[in-house]
Amino acid sequence: MIKAGIDQDAIVKMFSEATAKQGEALRKAVSDATLKALQGRELTMANIKKVLSTVTTAASTGAAQNVASPVDVEALLTKAFAGMDAALLQAVEANRKALQQFVDQGAGLQEKQLKGALANIEKMEDTFFATVTKAAQGVAGPMQGPWEHVLSAMKMQGTDTGAQASQTVEQLMSQAQTALRDGRAATAKTAQAMLDGYAALVSGVLIGMSEGLQSGSSDASAAKTKKK
Repeated sequence: MIKAGIDQDAIVKMFSEATAKQGEALRKAVSDATLKALQGRELTMANIKKVLSTVTTAASTGAAQNVASPVDVEALLTKAFAGMDAALLQAVEANRKALQQFVDQGAGLQEKQLKGALANIEKMEDTFFATVTKAAQGVAGPMQGPWEHVLSAMKMQGTDTGAQASQTVEQLMSQAQTALRDGRAATAKTAQAMLDGYAALVSGVLIGMSEGLQSGSSDASAAKTKKK
């Protein structure tokens, strides 16, 4: 079943059949599925929450059905969380690149929509934890304990998404202040035209980033083949 752009059945099957040795493959599969779903819609906070919730539920359902012996459920869920973190990290980077375009063109971060976008980046990690926690509370009882342990450990460790978000906010604030000192400012009409399509712009940036990575991988593979 497809929900929020996620093939839930595929994730359920993957986690229900996973073994301890497949940890990295699980992380990458979750990351790819999450990123693909995020690319398929405007990158709003509401859509991000839907995708994260759907992935969490599917991974939990699959892990609960896993009969491999022995199976470390917490390890499986940790990989699911790490996969979502990797995808969300790309979403933060897409927001950074989009906001960078506005700053470069003289739009001020005090503009309502840009201020809101910056605030969303700043609270991305909190949103991540809150969404996964809420979704985990709605899954089968046996999975709630493992999820609590995973989330507790990750809160102490911190996420890549949170680290990137903090760095992004600090960097953009500094650049905006520099632009203000340099006297660069977009006209109100230009700024509004840019702001109106912000969510769509970020989505486009995210898709472009993914295509760039795929192209880079293809080029690297071709280079290796030539060397042989």
